[in-house]
Amino acid sequence: MIRVGIAGIGFMGMIHYLTYQKLSGIEVTAISSRDPKKRAGDWRGIQGNFGPPGEEMDLGDIVAHETIDDLLADSNVDLVDITLPPFRHADAAIAALESGKHVFCEKPLTLDAESAAQVVAAAKRCDRILLVGHVLPFFPEYQWARSTVDGGEYGKLLGGHFRRTISDPTWLENYWQAAKVGGPMLDLHVHDAHFIRYLFGMPASVTTRGRMHGECAESWMTIFNYPDPDLLVTAASGTIGQQGRPFIHGFEIQLEQATLAFEFGVIGEVGKYLCQPTLFTPDGQVTHPDLGDGDPMRAFEIQLTEVAQCISAGKSSQILGGDLAGDAITLCQLQTESLKCGETVVVHR
Repeated sequence: MIRVGIAGIGFMGMIHYLTYQKLSGIEVTAISSRDPKKRAGDWRGIQGNFGPPGEEMDLGDIVAHETIDDLLADSNVDLVDITLPPFRHADAAIAALESGKHVFCEKPLTLDAESAAQVVAAAKRCDRILLVGHVLPFFPEYQWARSTVDGGEYGKLLGGHFRRTISDPTWLENYWQAAKVGGPMLDLHVHDAHFIRYLFGMPASVTTRGRMHGECAESWMTIFNYPDPDLLVTAASGTIGQQGRPFIHGFEIQLEQATLAFEFGVIGEVGKYLCQPTLFTPDGQVTHPDLGDGDPMRAFEIQLTEVAQCISAGKSSQILGGDLAGDAITLCQLQTESLKCGETVVVHR
């Protein structure tokens, strides 16, 4: 049995906690929170943009620590699940690794490429497993895209366009502080940067144009420049000032013998496909894969099942590994640099 300690009980900490309850071979044995109500199981104040609202939790035999240091000293914890605010990820992850624990850290791994590299290096130095919670590839549309591309049936990749935009989350504290959350580049677009890195590898350079909000990118479009002239990869992301469209995301991925497309949006309070997942083939056929009910909670189940399997097997994950997560942060950082300077920025490896 893998014993988990969750560091930080907010929305994502609660989602992870609820998901672990559905899995076998892994269980939560401890939590840490500075909030005495949360340590006592009163999670009614927690609310997110999907999943169930917070409620009174019967924590049973789970040990509730006040500090992460106490959690790291708990000998009944094998894996530390870090769901703290992003600016605390690096220090918490390194401390957990150095205490002999494996680490599963929510995205983004850190807020800059240098500290991400330090966390990855700490995992290698301490011979511990580092996994990062990039759950997007486990959502049904992205899992379908991954399996289709990896299967090779439709030939090589020719490119793709990725879109992810939200309304300005005015209710979130510190969202536009680069040193605390990092704005939409590191909170939002990092999902697509990670997926683009997984599908296409690292580009040679990035060219980004858009608007800034203080030190954070606000709204932008990026061309990811690859040595292969036939490979065209772009992304558009950021925020809008109107609250009537709180979320939209999607992609169009082109292969030699097929195009994969989908777009989902929340308009007002209604979430719906604007383009249901669709496969276009050269014979003129248009097909729609059966991806189930689209419940986002299932993606977290698949993700944490992979976490459990990796820890049990003593190996990292191709999709959740720290190196890939670090590359995603590098891409985000370079896009902001390109946006600020107005020039193409080279990716140094």
